[in-house]
Amino acid sequence: MASFALELPLYLLLKNSIKRARPADRLTAYINAHIVPSDQFSLPSGHTAGAFVFAACLAMHFPVAALPAYFWAAAIGLSRIMLGVHFPLDVIAGVILGSACCAVAYFIII
Repeated sequence: MASFALELPLYLLLKNSIKRARPADRLTAYINAHIVPSDQFSLPSGHTAGAFVFAACLAMHFPVAALPAYFWAAAIGLSRIMLGVHFPLDVIAGVILGSACCAVAYFIII
C-alpha cells in the first residue's frame, strides 16, 4: 500500500511537469491510438508504473511468483505501446518509477 501511496503523487508530478505529448498526437501520420487515453500526456506510463509496483511487491514477498508477475507487468507496458498511447521511453520510465517506489517503501517500512 505504501508503494502505491508513493508512486501516485510522483507519477502525477512527473506527468504534469514533463508534459510529453502522446504518440498519436505527435506522429499523427504514422500512429493511431486504439483507445482514448484518460489524459493528454504520456511520460511516464501510469499503467506500467502501477503494474510494476504490484509485481515488485509481489516478488519481494513471494519470490516464486516473481517471474509470472514481471511477465504480466511487462505485457501491460508493451500493450500501452501497441495501443499507440505511449512511447517505449514512457514505459521504461514507468518500470523504473514503479520498481523504485516499491523498493523505497519496502526499505522505509522495514
